Amino acid sequence: MDLKICHLYPDVLNLYGDGGNIRCLTQRLRWRGIGAEVTKMPIGSTGSLAGYDLIFIGGGQDFEQQVLLDDLHRGRDRELVAAIEDGVCVLAICGGYQMLGSYYETHDGQRCDFIGALDLYTVGARERMIGNYMYKVSDTLGGFTVVGFENHSGKTRLGPKVEPLGRVLAGFGNNGEDGAEGAHYKNVFGTYSHGPLLPKNPAFADLLLSSALERKTGRGELQPLDDTLENLAHDEMCARLERSGK
Repeated sequence: MDLKICHLYPDVLNLYGDGGNIRCLTQRLRWRGIGAEVTKMPIGSTGSLAGYDLIFIGGGQDFEQQVLLDDLHRGRDRELVAAIEDGVCVLAICGGYQMLGSYYETHDGQRCDFIGALDLYTVGARERMIGNYMYKVSDTLGGFTVVGFENHSGKTRLGPKVEPLGRVLAGFGNNGEDGAEGAHYKNVFGTYSHGPLLPKNPAFADLLLSSALERKTGRGELQPLDDTLENLAHDEMCARLERSGK
């Protein structure tokens, strides 16, 4: 059995090593004897999103988001909404996360309409929210701590139809004001965490894989792995943030 993974827009949404998340997911599958079939879909690809078990969308700059608008609105938006409503597992980082919302409005009032798959919107600020940060995911998702790197000027606001992915422990998160980080809806996980996110957060990686496998096979249990090194990297960053008080 192979898990089918789509890397959407790797040509323009791949900041700060975000593509390393794909490598992490595929390796954690292989260590468990599960195959991974990865397909890259850059701008202009005509392939369908139907049939994928997991979709990954990385982060990009504001300019790169605008470049995507034409491609998105040629039908890719409808495909993404359909996949999300069908329960496909999606990890979306920063710009990819914002793209799933209704719109992005720059600080000077220019608006980019996105796909409206998630009940959220983003408004740009003049000052950037940047630095290493950490947050705790909701108890329903495991209650574990996540460390990452954020760099965004957009302030994201969630509507009532989505829940925060977690609560900020250090850093800014969605907007630096309400303590929320990311968004969770069905099997969609949106977050501002670059880094890449998953290698130093193995619990998050396994949450995604378990969610995708549960939908595909009806069984999401995963064989435990030796995550000693991954957890050392995770714990060191947590300790560093706690010492800095940020």
